[in-house]
Amino acid sequence: MNNTKIMETISNDIIERCRCGDRDAFRSVVQTFQPMVFRLAFRLLCDEDEAKDVVQETFIRVWMNIGRYDAAQRFTTWIFTIATRLCLDRLKSRHFTEPLSGDEDCLSRFMADDSAERSLENQELASIIRRLADGLSPKQRLVFTLICLEGLSSAEVEQITGLDGDKVKSNLYVARKTVREKLKRFGYE
Repeated sequence: MNNTKIMETISNDIIERCRCGDRDAFRSVVQTFQPMVFRLAFRLLCDEDEAKDVVQETFIRVWMNIGRYDAAQRFTTWIFTIATRLCLDRLKSRHFTEPLSGDEDCLSRFMADDSAERSLENQELASIIRRLADGLSPKQRLVFTLICLEGLSSAEVEQITGLDGDKVKSNLYVARKTVREKLKRFGYE
């Protein structure tokens, strides 16, 4: 699923009202983009509480800096930039994320489930992401999440992360290779 096609947009009028201090307009921004920011933060951090903290911090920064928003840039890209930088800071401070002992079993159960209707709870999803992302650097995880899970283009990822095109491609290559190797170990090609 390509999430960039279904991402919400916000009118320039609402952004202008936010710049003038209109809290109701800002509430609309939060309601529109909160699910997108949470999904990104959760996929990167694999921790619901940390993801909620990042969402809160992201919107505090959006409110405080909305006057600096450049309308030539997509609003979603601007918000993603703020959220990814916050997540990347948290990932860098962790050193590494150790998969939990039950993660491998959870991944196997999920991969064996053919039901497209199956709804994963956050804990199960975190377990899967931790297992697949084990060994990825924070930048590799970030690039992989933005391109493969969020459906953003390489150009958008360059803009969000500040990485040049070659670094985006190399981080994505290593991340995909690592994830592919893990899937092969579980018997999925």
